[in-house]
Amino acid sequence: MQIKHIFVTGAGTMGNGIAQTAATSGFHVTLMDIDQQQLERARETMQKSADRLLSRGKLSEEQRAAVDQIRLVSELDAVREADLAIEAATENPELKLKIFADLDRLARPEVILASNTSSISITKIGGGTQRPDRVIGMHFMNPVPLMRLVEVIRGLATSDETTGVILDVCRKMGKEPVEAKDSPGFISNRILCPMINEAIFALQEGVGDAKAIDTVMKLGMNHPMGPLELCDLIGLDVVLYVMEVLHRDLGEDKYRPASLLRRMVDAGHLGRKTGRGFYEYNRGL
Repeated sequence: MQIKHIFVTGAGTMGNGIAQTAATSGFHVTLMDIDQQQLERARETMQKSADRLLSRGKLSEEQRAAVDQIRLVSELDAVREADLAIEAATENPELKLKIFADLDRLARPEVILASNTSSISITKIGGGTQRPDRVIGMHFMNPVPLMRLVEVIRGLATSDETTGVILDVCRKMGKEPVEAKDSPGFISNRILCPMINEAIFALQEGVGDAKAIDTVMKLGMNHPMGPLELCDLIGLDVVLYVMEVLHRDLGEDKYRPASLLRRMVDAGHLGRKTGRGFYEYNRGL
């Protein structure tokens, strides 16, 4: 199956990054969100990102122009025209299952349905559709236009043909696809989120302040960002959700979320997207 038209559901940070990257890679792209204001913010974000990449010589003028051609819609019906649908909604199992049921009903039978989930079982998502052989995980990294990795996760019923098509799509988007087992957290978050959680435990116990913890990991371990900075970028709510999945599904106490993480999420301090997490941010910048 040849993929020409990609439909992206969810115009947040991941969704608009996927849409931008797909458009600059030569795909026709439709970006859908029920929130019209979110769509407008996504348009502005994509244009600014593409402008920066153009100024650095990372995009051609033709690729930059392709970003302006991304179609913005507020109804799922537009998926009828697509060859591949990528879901990038918030990490909420009930919401994702509802979206996949609707996409399954509306999309043509041969269309592949992919999820950008960071932890939810692809087998479970596929089991809620009539096409589990054409359901797959495409876990992009943030920021999508810059990060090369895509974790490709097969569900129990995902076909070899579907996997092959998605691996090709990833490569056409300039990404390096890595196949991962449909296991809690896959590879990336199985390793990353417990590290972030341990950094939060260290902060909670007064081992060091946020700046000290992040500086040690950057200067001593050569990480480009400290774990607390990275948590703010990902979103504290997302990290908490992943830790809860790992703790529940793997049943080991080492995955227990730090109480400080829970308190900050309860307080609405979710990181960059709210202007406050382990650091404070000027959301107007």
